[in-house]
Amino acid sequence: MPTCTITTTTGMRMGILDYDFMRTAFLASGIVAVLAGIVGVFMVGRSQTFAGHALSHVGFAGATATALIGIDPIWGMIAFTMVAGIGMGALGERLSGRDVAIGVVLSLSLGFGLLFLHFYTQFATQATALLFGNVLAVRPATVVLLAVLAVISLVALALVSRPLLFATLQPELAEASGVPVRGVGIAFMAIVALAVSASVQIVGVLLVFALMVGPAAAAERLTTTLRATLALAALLALVEAWAGITVAFYTDWPTSFCISALSALVYFAAIALPRRAG
Repeated sequence: MPTCTITTTTGMRMGILDYDFMRTAFLASGIVAVLAGIVGVFMVGRSQTFAGHALSHVGFAGATATALIGIDPIWGMIAFTMVAGIGMGALGERLSGRDVAIGVVLSLSLGFGLLFLHFYTQFATQATALLFGNVLAVRPATVVLLAVLAVISLVALALVSRPLLFATLQPELAEASGVPVRGVGIAFMAIVALAVSASVQIVGVLLVFALMVGPAAAAERLTTTLRATLALAALLALVEAWAGITVAFYTDWPTSFCISALSALVYFAAIALPRRAG
């Protein structure tokens, strides 16, 4: 983690990690970045990035709905994204190319979220954090939940990774070989739902692409094997998250902007380089 220091008005030197909320932010963002980077590789490979973005908007509706009835918004986020993710997975190939339909669902979900806010205006500040992220406000208890979500997601992904890769590269052959293509797709979208729910806590509903797509897309351009792509995507997401928090600390700029800007810079740098031959 970064170890830079600043000097206070009293002359005492304070390091960035001397603050409890900064240590919590680095820990939370580190957990989520690794998860998002790894899951993002499969999202990019399966051309399901837009579906993943739609899940975050569905989660926003769930978060505001549960806040309206007095339940912690993160549980509504998880529940709604899981249901929507499983539904998307069940559609299988019928979901491919349905950008218009997904876009309508995305807009409708965001609209429902705003409707729920209309009835519960006290939630407006927290809703802004959900939309744009506020990693500096993550509580220690939330870090524990994020760690649990990450472990569950990565273990589940490891269990389905082989048939998932087979179904992604050669879906017809995989199905003919007895691979439960639809079941694998459902399982993967459920994993994506958990990863989206975790990522929203760091960069918000509207900037999920920054952690889940940018690092994975850049890594895919720079590597030739799946293992290398997974490792690089996780590393890029981690570096972008931690560097973004550090820049925000010293500039007072929004943290989510800093992370998103770094993600975009890395991606554009990657596509500017010659693509590695596989």
